[in-house]
Amino acid sequence: MNVLVLILRVAIGAVFIVAGISKIGHAELFAAEIAGFRILPQIVIAPLALVLPFFEVLLGVYLVIGLYTRVVGIIAAIQLALFGSAIGSAVVRGLTISCGCFGPNDKTVTSWPEVARDLFLALLAAAIAWRAPGMLALDRRMENADES
Repeated sequence: MNVLVLILRVAIGAVFIVAGISKIGHAELFAAEIAGFRILPQIVIAPLALVLPFFEVLLGVYLVIGLYTRVVGIIAAIQLALFGSAIGSAVVRGLTISCGCFGPNDKTVTSWPEVARDLFLALLAAAIAWRAPGMLALDRRMENADES
């Protein structure tokens, strides 16, 4: 089970890192994609477009290295569930817009398969939190250091 948690941590962490990096430096375009969902008030869109990519990278790095794994797994699960819900909301309302998931070069549009992808990843992130920290996690080193 520890190996599986490691694999999930690295895979989902990599998704967050790639997604975040692909949006850094494109805040204006990302803000337009967020606004296209017509969910959030205009006042939060620009700050979210600036902060979210860096938060995704940080979340991904923490997953990969296994630092605060349980908490980060829960945060990742919630974030992915929110993304899936936002995409699902757009699909239900008939909005065919860019999901904004992987930056300006991502041409993926809101669809049920995108909802399913995000909700599946949310379940995997929840599994990471449940079985944390897994192999090769810094959390394990910190536990061992506390015992010394």
